[in-house]
Amino acid sequence: MGVPATRQSLVAPAPIGSTLVDIDRRRGRGSASNASGRFESLARFAEDDGWNSTEELPPLRTEVQDEQARKIITFNDSPDISFDRSINPYRGCEHGCVYCFARPTHAHMGLSPGLDFETRLFAKPNAAALLEKELAAKNYQPKTIAMGTNTDPYQPIERQRRITRSILEVLDRTNHPVGIVTKSGLVTRDIDILARMAERGLAKVALSVTTLDAGLARSLEPRAATPSLRLKAIRQLAEAGIPVAVMVAPVIPRINDAEIERILDAAHAAGAREGGYVMLRLPLEVSGLMREWLAEHRPDALNHVFSLVHSTRDGKDYDSRWGLRMTGTGPYAWTVGRRFELAAARLGLNARRLKLRTDLFVRPSRAGDQLSLF
Repeated sequence: MGVPATRQSLVAPAPIGSTLVDIDRRRGRGSASNASGRFESLARFAEDDGWNSTEELPPLRTEVQDEQARKIITFNDSPDISFDRSINPYRGCEHGCVYCFARPTHAHMGLSPGLDFETRLFAKPNAAALLEKELAAKNYQPKTIAMGTNTDPYQPIERQRRITRSILEVLDRTNHPVGIVTKSGLVTRDIDILARMAERGLAKVALSVTTLDAGLARSLEPRAATPSLRLKAIRQLAEAGIPVAVMVAPVIPRINDAEIERILDAAHAAGAREGGYVMLRLPLEVSGLMREWLAEHRPDALNHVFSLVHSTRDGKDYDSRWGLRMTGTGPYAWTVGRRFELAAARLGLNARRLKLRTDLFVRPSRAGDQLSLF
């Protein structure tokens, strides 16, 4: 899918090749730029034709395109994650978290991992029907399906699209276990389904809390729920009997690393009983986007942040090796890990790891199954 060339307005005149976008056009967005995807043969850059035409460009709007997916369950064999299958109802994410490790996937759509990732979204309206079909396969063996592993299943467009809810309805009906990770308070809308499933040992939810500082959250993850709303969601889910975890993710050196203990304290007080953390991951284009964010919001910290990142990634911006990519290596990474463990132990987090049930699964009937009785 090609992307038409666009002229881009800038805060100040940009050098040839710049993909920075004027701050007024991208207000409420996480990325500062919109570089072409790495698979594209043409690059976009800012250019003024001498008529001040860049000043006429409107603010970036969210566009949603329906995608008729061919499969909905994605399987993986990664040895360093706790699930082997996942569902993503959407491609791209309006939350706009600048650090999101999933941003590079938009390049496979012929789009930019920058602003395109958070403004040009794809919805999968046939997700529930596909799920029912895939669960009905005779060779399907149930294990926990993870949601929220790539893009947030409760991003703002879910309020109208309700694709995540339709997926949960299928999982509820078939007694299939599900684990959800989100940054959105919208997850509480589905407490009716999640509470029923949790009663049978079929559901758990994790809220990702990056910071308790609302100002920092607004610039890092501009369209995600505020920190206070996430803590409120933890409380509401826990009160409904739904097991809740907190994810301190990502831990960004020099930006939010001082908050680890405070985040765990607040989440535990709200009802979280499990927790985890992930070190900042900067694959491919995410590294450049993070540098741009630091240059705009925390220029004094840019060099220090990347010095610490390199100390955890064997001198590079990112190390994708299994077993290391989530936690990093080196003294700084070791210290973060021990701080998390000590705080979690003090609160009793992870004293009991809930394992969801798979023995209740009821395979959906397939078209023609009833005819086989005659």
